[in-house]
Amino acid sequence: MLPEQLQQAIKKLPEESQLVIQAIVAFYESKVQQLEARIKELEDQASKNSRNSSKPPSSDEFDKPAPKSQRQKTGRKAGGQNGHGGANLKMAENPNVEERYKVEVCACCQKSLRRQKADFIESRQVYDLPPLELIITEHQAEVKRCSCGHVNRAGFPAGVNHYVQYGPNIKSLLVYMQDYQLLPYERTKEFVQDIFGHQLSTGTLYNIRQHAFEQLATFEERLKALLTIAVVAGFDEAGIRITAQRLWLHSCPTAQHAYYEAHAKRGQVAMDDIGILPNFEGIAIHDFWKSYYHYNCGHGLCNAHLLRELAFIKGRFKQGWADELAGLLLKMKAAKERAVAQGKLSLSPATLSRYRRLYDAIVQKGLNANPFKPPPGRKRGRDKKTKPRNLIERFRDYAGDVLRFLYDFKVPFDNNFSERDIRMMKVKQKISGCFRSFDGAKFFARIRSFIVTARKQNVNVFKALRNLFMDNSIAFQLTSTQVC
Repeated sequence: MLPEQLQQAIKKLPEESQLVIQAIVAFYESKVQQLEARIKELEDQASKNSRNSSKPPSSDEFDKPAPKSQRQKTGRKAGGQNGHGGANLKMAENPNVEERYKVEVCACCQKSLRRQKADFIESRQVYDLPPLELIITEHQAEVKRCSCGHVNRAGFPAGVNHYVQYGPNIKSLLVYMQDYQLLPYERTKEFVQDIFGHQLSTGTLYNIRQHAFEQLATFEERLKALLTIAVVAGFDEAGIRITAQRLWLHSCPTAQHAYYEAHAKRGQVAMDDIGILPNFEGIAIHDFWKSYYHYNCGHGLCNAHLLRELAFIKGRFKQGWADELAGLLLKMKAAKERAVAQGKLSLSPATLSRYRRLYDAIVQKGLNANPFKPPPGRKRGRDKKTKPRNLIERFRDYAGDVLRFLYDFKVPFDNNFSERDIRMMKVKQKISGCFRSFDGAKFFARIRSFIVTARKQNVNVFKALRNLFMDNSIAFQLTSTQVC
């Protein structure tokens, strides 16, 4: 609206001039409204960081927020607590090597003590590595011609198939360094050169990883079949770079398994191609990516994501209900943890009813604080709502999925176990950069599935990889239904 004096001055002008000025004012008022809406949108974006949204910590740059944990204070000091046993080197009962140092003469009178028996032995032990070197074993098979003319050849050991080849130990070490410790090809070659004095080619490293990938084909099939019958599974996805393209790494972990697959798409097309969710009948834990709701399984929302969004609403829009709802979710989480610690399988109906009433009351408070009125005259498209309104409607419409962790103790409070499993992909990209081919991404995804599954089942990763290049029996053990 123009100031009153300016409006009076315009009224004194001829009618044609008034119409022109009114049209100009209306035009610029519309522009101002658009710019104000855009400024608000940009301010909302600038207000988001890793503490109040799903943005990664690396995006905080120089405006990194002060650390703020959602854990309740316990009053204990940081570090080891009283009674903590600690860990240090201990004397081994059966050392691998013993070195005896004798006393030959008395340091005082120079008398010979060579034949005198020691009063006692004082021992010290040193933990160290043996000299690291590649051991080249030549397998020689005899060839004998019988008097009947038949040529007889002795058999080589299993796995010795080529004129010159690498053995299972060095192969498993190379895969371990690349797909578990996340070293790129060049640094892996430098590692072998520095430690063993042996030079490798990039093609050799690629071929070894390809062999591991092919050995794990049956493992992947069994793993996917096993995940479809899991009671609870997490689902997540993260962007990956393959050459100059942005693709997606999808993950599906449980308490004892982890599956990864690279795909060009993020949504339902990829999920259908992967084939787990279309056949999944358990409870899927995720971050409200709408593609997951195309599947008729149970759903549980990640409350860690919701807590961050509530923190954003509180900080940006100064709405008290967001803080109340965050506090209530944490109280519910603590109540469940206490019940689990006491060996209970569920909370009492009275407790559940009380928490639900508190939840509904705060949600209604949030709805009242953010009334929605569709703009007049709009006929097509979805009406745009404010961020607080969108969030509070999610709490209203998906209350069952938000609170599923409270009613079903098998369901976790958040999807952090999925994010932990997929976080290494971001570390991989920081160390090695993008993948140079889609094959490289597929190799990493399948081998990483095997490695993380082995870790979750307390299987030594190096030994599991070594077994992979021998009889490959461990791959079947890791995907047995007995550990589902």
